[in-house]
Parts: sequence; structure tokens; C-alpha cells
Amino acid sequence: MAMGAARTKNIYLRERYYRLAARRGKQRAIVAIEHSLLTAIWHVLMNNLDYLELGPDHFTRREPTHVMRRITKHANALGLTVRFDPIHQTAAAT
Repeated sequence: MAMGAARTKNIYLRERYYRLAARRGKQRAIVAIEHSLLTAIWHVLMNNLDYLELGPDHFTRREPTHVMRRITKHANALGLTVRFDPIHQTAAAT
């Protein structure tokens, strides 16, 4: 089940797997995903809740400044400069 979750596109567990596999290795990442699945299943069954999928962009939404620092660091390593300007929402776009 953990391997299937790691291969499924656009879910939180896939992103978590790849983040862990880069640091800890594939086998340890699979075990961590198994643990996450067991924890989620236990909470769903014990509390009679629906499963809430966090989405593949959970880490980006949680720490946007960390993502911007990482992008800036990569661009600087390539010899580029990066400037972040906020996108202003218009009434017609919403």
C-alpha cells in the first residue's frame, strides 16, 4: 500500500516519499510512508472521520519562504538573479 501511495500522482504521500527518499533512502522512506498510512487509518477509524488529503503542494503552502529561498539559491548557483513580485488579484480573475 505504501509503494502504491508513493507512485500515485498528485497526493501528499508521494511528495513525502520523495522528500524522505532523497535524504534517507528508498527503503526507509517506504517504512515512513507505511507509518504515516497506519497513523492516518487509526485516526480515521477511531474518530469516525473522513480522510483529508493534504495535496501535493502541502509543503509549499506550509513554508512558502523556504521554497523561495531554495529557488533563489538554485538560481544564484546558475549565475542568475531572481526577483519575486506578488501577483495582484483582480476582481475579474476571481
